[in-house]
Amino acid sequence: MQHNTIPPLRITVWNEGIHERTEPEVAAIYPDGIHGAIAEGLRLLLDGDPVIRTAVLADPDHGLSEEVLAETDVLLWWGHIAHDQVSDDVVDRVQRHVLGGMGLLVLHSGHFSKIFTRLMGTTCSLLWRNGAERELVWNVNPTHPITAGIEGPLVIEKQETYGEFFDIPTPDDLVFISSFSGGEVFRSGVTFTRGRGRIFYFSPGDQAYPVYHHPQIRTVLANGVRWAAQPSAGRTPPAVTNPARGWFQDPPA
Repeated sequence: MQHNTIPPLRITVWNEGIHERTEPEVAAIYPDGIHGAIAEGLRLLLDGDPVIRTAVLADPDHGLSEEVLAETDVLLWWGHIAHDQVSDDVVDRVQRHVLGGMGLLVLHSGHFSKIFTRLMGTTCSLLWRNGAERELVWNVNPTHPITAGIEGPLVIEKQETYGEFFDIPTPDDLVFISSFSGGEVFRSGVTFTRGRGRIFYFSPGDQAYPVYHHPQIRTVLANGVRWAAQPSAGRTPPAVTNPARGWFQDPPA
């Protein structure tokens, strides 16, 4: 008897990899890099022995060659201080794969990344300050797959503060709203569809705090990967056709 097997998810975790290399206090929190901590959480929580690779800005092609992206079901993107150093050719490549069906999770300051601002078509600017304040992440869409197993609220004891107005298009789904001890609120978990690709933006995750070691944050990211993955989608953006004239005929009288 033949058994149908589901191939493992193929995931690439991308990170600038600069803070950990240049700031000892960040390296102490993330000795294997932010990308390493995120990848570790996904390995612990995703079933089916997923194939997880990591890449950083300094890699050739930023680690995001055509071959890598073709073998990636979901790309996670963490960026902060080097958005302008990301090659436009690589951004073009990532955009094409997202439109063709690759999932994309954009994390924290990745809201200002070239790929996210291009896909959103807005500035993606927001209010921010860093006072090491408590963040409460409220589950406002408890039937959404990304919220499975998430407490209400998810508590992060110290985190950079983000606040509205967040200049993004109206999301397909509003999944999480965060409130901060300073009074700010923020749409911290939102989804979009671009072409065939599913996009999830999730804001918690400043490099100065151990957010990506938080068990509930790791659950959100694993849920986001499951939701965004479409291994059978192929990589062809939706086709635009121009039918020949006369394609519609009125029925005979």
